[in-house]
Amino acid sequence: MGELNDKAKGLGNEIAGNIKQAAGKVSGDEHLQAEGIVQERHGEGQNLKGKIKGVMGDKV
Repeated sequence: MGELNDKAKGLGNEIAGNIKQAAGKVSGDEHLQAEGIVQERHGEGQNLKGKIKGVMGDKV
């Protein structure tokens, strides 16, 4: 079950990060845009962790 949980959290963070990036670009807020990039990368890491758990059988 950890695999799906990590993947879902990762996808959520990727989406939220992309929204923050877009909002930062539109408003000219470089801090918000950078925050979005960090959140997106965090989500990518969570997604990768979920994939690894899937391959290893949740033993990570």
